[in-house]
Amino acid sequence: MSVFDDPGLFGRLWAADYDSGDTNPDPMPAVDFLADLADGGPVLELAIGTGRVALPLAERGLTVHGIEASEEMLAQMRAKPGGDQIPVVVGDMADVPVAGEFRLAYLIFNTLFNLVDAERQADCFRNVARVLSPGGAFVIEAFVPDPRDFDADEQVQVRAVTEDSATIRLHSYDRPAQRFIRQTITFDGDGVHLKPFAMRYAWPHQIDEMAQQAGLRLTERYADWHRRPFDASSPAHISVYRMR
Repeated sequence: MSVFDDPGLFGRLWAADYDSGDTNPDPMPAVDFLADLADGGPVLELAIGTGRVALPLAERGLTVHGIEASEEMLAQMRAKPGGDQIPVVVGDMADVPVAGEFRLAYLIFNTLFNLVDAERQADCFRNVARVLSPGGAFVIEAFVPDPRDFDADEQVQVRAVTEDSATIRLHSYDRPAQRFIRQTITFDGDGVHLKPFAMRYAWPHQIDEMAQQAGLRLTERYADWHRRPFDASSPAHISVYRMR
């Protein structure tokens, strides 16, 4: 069994610093977009994390439910105003371990790719379809893979160097499996610290195929949360799938 089969791994390693990360995007464009689609709710966030999107949606009067594999991430959300009012099931998002019908479900910030097997990504779509109400929407946000990013089998990046520590990142790519492993390594006075991470990326047409197999159809696709048109040069996509 791989360490990446543990759905709580990411949160356990990154929860403490997740909200302070300088790479996290502003969640409000996503909140605006999702609120427009919610049709009164209820809504379901897969990998609800620290509540960066769920809490603003709840403040707009929507009933929000969540799934989160990491108790550490969930603790961060619970410490925020209103965070203890959102019902969350602790479990694997691919299993969608909730009941009921939702007008909207969403899985954003590339998190679909945190499921490192194609089969588990397909499971996620099938299980979301099971809990959507007729005509309900499932929103995916993901980057569009650029083959130029995977020219080398391995890559090394220097992340930070101070008088007390140094942090590097190493990437290893498995192009046939559409998967990469990233290791963030910090050297400091306390020793060596490892933060492993992996993704199984997919192109939009492959995601569409998973949706179709689950009984969902693509109804909208944009380049960003502001609904700019998606085209062959777009580095990311916002895709809306609905029950057939």
